[in-house]
Amino acid sequence: MKDYVIITDSTSDLPTDIINEFGIAVIPMPFNLGDDNYIHYPDGRELEIHKFYERLRLGEKSTTTQINIKTYMEYFETIIKSGNDIIYISFSSGLSGTYNSSLLAAEELKKKYPKRKIICVDSKAASLGEGLLVYSAAKKKEEGFELEELNEWIINNRCHLCHWFTVDDLNHLKRGGRVTTMTAAVGTALDIKPILHVDDEGHLIPVFRVRGRKRSLKALVDHMLKSCIDPEEQIIFIGHGDSSNDAVLLESLVRDKFQVKDVIINNIGPIIGTHSGPGTIALFFFGTEK
Repeated sequence: MKDYVIITDSTSDLPTDIINEFGIAVIPMPFNLGDDNYIHYPDGRELEIHKFYERLRLGEKSTTTQINIKTYMEYFETIIKSGNDIIYISFSSGLSGTYNSSLLAAEELKKKYPKRKIICVDSKAASLGEGLLVYSAAKKKEEGFELEELNEWIINNRCHLCHWFTVDDLNHLKRGGRVTTMTAAVGTALDIKPILHVDDEGHLIPVFRVRGRKRSLKALVDHMLKSCIDPEEQIIFIGHGDSSNDAVLLESLVRDKFQVKDVIINNIGPIIGTHSGPGTIALFFFGTEK
């Protein structure tokens, strides 16, 4: 059996210690902030994450660009030349065109390296939801899963990866077309916090609204109570947009209700943070359904 490498992209927001521990390859992604262009690496080497959110708070605008075919081919070919096959776990096709670009790159490389395997799988997930799927896949690889076996496991389990999150500033959702200008203005005035999730096809869906930050965090835990599978066996992921105190509060709310195996907290990077804004809090776990 040839060895293989798990690849993902920097939208997965995985902590660097997990990336290093499991030898996960991460393709960085470009973004613009104000008049500056950056590449987002997991270690934030070009722009520290707190500075990114501080500039958003000061009113600078950020935009993102998907990974192009050329970049995929460069990263994939480097790994193929090292003697490894590839399984690439992509950012949700419901939120970006990166998955389709990865397929085109893989097809080109298969012509050049017909004896090598390149599998691209759509995570239908985002941020640390994608990260949790990648982390879980890396654990399965460590247990001895072969390439095709791991691909099957990802496809069978991605529909059970739950994303529940809330944002603190509705204006970022307004810019992304997720809420109207009127909804953003009224919601901000009344301290309304939307609760959103990612559906089975990987699309971002507003579900309902609550009033106040604390209630919005409790609402995330309420959804975990409804669908979480075997929490005592799970490592729960929490993501935050430069709002670590609220992330710790959410962890305490989770631990009050569940005897979870562990909780991992990390920043939501600038690729996702561009669209969700400062103060975003997200909860990720495996459940009966998304």
